[in-house]
Amino acid sequence: MSGEKLVKGFLVSKTDVKGKITYCNSAFIEISGFNESELLGKPHSIVRHPDMPRSIFAYLWENITQGKEVNVYVKNRAKDGGFYWVFANVTPSFNVKGEIIGYYSVRREPRQEGIKTATELYALIRESEKKGGVKEGLNTFKTYFENLKMPYEDYVMHLQTGE
Repeated sequence: MSGEKLVKGFLVSKTDVKGKITYCNSAFIEISGFNESELLGKPHSIVRHPDMPRSIFAYLWENITQGKEVNVYVKNRAKDGGFYWVFANVTPSFNVKGEIIGYYSVRREPRQEGIKTATELYALIRESEKKGGVKEGLNTFKTYFENLKMPYEDYVMHLQTGE
């Protein structure tokens, strides 16, 4: 098992509407440790780390399926058991009729402050999920940002840009 890997450059992937990978760039292939044939056609969750709360992905899917862009810190697991943190931007892809035909994700190196905050928040959410599943985890997520008096998207962008 390997330890933490550092993201260099941009990790890019595209999926169909069900989250199956239809494209991945060489940087994503390299850091994940999978080869292209092991990634293509597989659910993007192939790199999901068990430390990631299910509620975060529920939030992501709820928004992208409504045509919204989402930015989120994600801890991924590599094929060798190592891990890597990313700051992910996920956007829907549309056809000429305006229908969602897939999703496009660009991930980059996250700021350490963002990783620290995400680690703490995700631990709280996982505890809530143990008590009441994804619904309770989403409630913890929502309450966290209500208490900060800042929308999630504003806060996560502040963490990543430092502004």
